[in-house]
Amino acid sequence: MDNVVEDLIIEKIELFKVAPRWLFLKLTTRCGIEGWGEPVIEGKADTVMACVQELQQYVLGRSAMDTEDIWQVLYGGGFYRGGPILMSAIAGIDQALWDIKGKYLNLPVYQLLGGAVRDKVKMYCWIGGDDPSVVLDHAHQKMEAGYSAVKMNATGPMAWISSISEVKKVARNIEVLKKEFGNDLDVGLDFHGRVHKGMVKRLIDELTEFEPMFIEEPVLSENNEALKAIYNYTSIPIATGERMFSRWDFKALLHSGHVDIIQPDLSHAGGISEVRRIAAMAEAYDVALAPHCPLGPISLAAALHIDFTCINAFIQESSIGIHYNQGCDLLDYVVNKEMFDVNEGYLTQPQGPGLGVIVDEDKVRSMATEGHQWANPVWRNKDGSFTEW
Repeated sequence: MDNVVEDLIIEKIELFKVAPRWLFLKLTTRCGIEGWGEPVIEGKADTVMACVQELQQYVLGRSAMDTEDIWQVLYGGGFYRGGPILMSAIAGIDQALWDIKGKYLNLPVYQLLGGAVRDKVKMYCWIGGDDPSVVLDHAHQKMEAGYSAVKMNATGPMAWISSISEVKKVARNIEVLKKEFGNDLDVGLDFHGRVHKGMVKRLIDELTEFEPMFIEEPVLSENNEALKAIYNYTSIPIATGERMFSRWDFKALLHSGHVDIIQPDLSHAGGISEVRRIAAMAEAYDVALAPHCPLGPISLAAALHIDFTCINAFIQESSIGIHYNQGCDLLDYVVNKEMFDVNEGYLTQPQGPGLGVIVDEDKVRSMATEGHQWANPVWRNKDGSFTEW
């Protein structure tokens, strides 16, 4: 065992900021095994990078076998805890540690987490953009690519109390899909926290007849108390959680009973170690899991290992072809692109050791020389007031 510990001592941490809006991390061990992670908050890559650099004092010189102790030190060792920046930095480090451990033992990470509970996982991808006016063409493209489920932003900018014309526009977007595909295509609607409490029930009234797969973030996570009224108003499953970052953030939501699907992000919510715990908590409350992932290949690979080992996981988001991926897409950084092939709506178990994804390091290093300065747009209503993006 002493030889294992010595072999897996972390000797080097490298960070690569790459288009379209991602940050990759590479850990290198004494024996030469490398692990990859994806620590990033969209639009705050430099901030997360600085946080990783501050945390490296707790990682360098440690063995990757000490995954859990390292996680606890990274989370609690600095006194101030939680939040998007710290938890995203921890997430990327944690992913890379699991990647190393799996490669050393020549096993996929899901085997180290207890083994697979399913043979394949259903996948969905994005159609349309923030103004989903091209949803029909995009939906046809995705179904031809093997998907049977999609998601789109339900709305563009929305005022606190918006016009009936905006409400009708939201309904028309999903109506078009239902008329074209019927029940052969599952459609998730992402409210993206753009809708304030006073408009949610009116939107639900318009959407119910089109039977969306779920409505996501009907209100911002800081307003989760509003989910009680929404939950009791509709039979459409309610999903949320992409802007929640630890089991403590999810604790009150799960206890309230006003959510059907939680969506922790493997690059935001503390990595594989923490999301596995969040998923187990959700299982105890009979709540489904659908990991959030509009990010890169390492984050998606990490999410898949959670999907294959958590019984309450029912679908996985993919960013392949998402409208945010300008300049580079997920597969551009992957050698074994077949890992992410979708067949009849499903993706099969990763077969390689560790996370299973083989990162094209030459491509990463080349793109890191250009970097990126991605930031989400700032939207305003017609009256000039700020509105949620």
